[in-house]
Amino acid sequence: MQSDLNKRCFPPVVDEHTELLILGSLPGDASLAQQQYYAHPQNRFWHLLSDVFAIDLVNQNYQQRLQSLLSHRIGLWDVVAQAKREGSLDSKIIERDDNDLLALLSTLPALRRIAFNGGTASKIGLKILGPRAEDFQIHQLPSSSPAYTLAYAEKLKQWKKLRP
Repeated sequence: MQSDLNKRCFPPVVDEHTELLILGSLPGDASLAQQQYYAHPQNRFWHLLSDVFAIDLVNQNYQQRLQSLLSHRIGLWDVVAQAKREGSLDSKIIERDDNDLLALLSTLPALRRIAFNGGTASKIGLKILGPRAEDFQIHQLPSSSPAYTLAYAEKLKQWKKLRP
């Protein structure tokens, strides 16, 4: 059963045109099972981005969603590369290895803004970025996860800061 605790992030979804990078913490169990970012049906990530950018990501298949994000110059990744975690809660993450965000940033010449999806992503991500955080507009957003019980309207109000 021990191997079930070992969780690993997905590859980044970015290209040389990425201007906004949205960073989560580490995919939850539903996402890992489906090998898709934000796959849990109660996670509001795709709904929030649909409402913020006026694109219908919710009714697209997963590959179309990723292509839509890239065409809108939006990238996705996570701050944690791998960790042990029972279940999906960030508070259960132990023995983590963080992603090399600085290496990724060096491949993204158009990047201007970084958004953190939730407090854990923000805390870890800002620590990784260190002084480089000053080079970007930083958005610390409420988590799209159902575990963060803030009302959708309140989450959306904060996420609307991502509009260009």
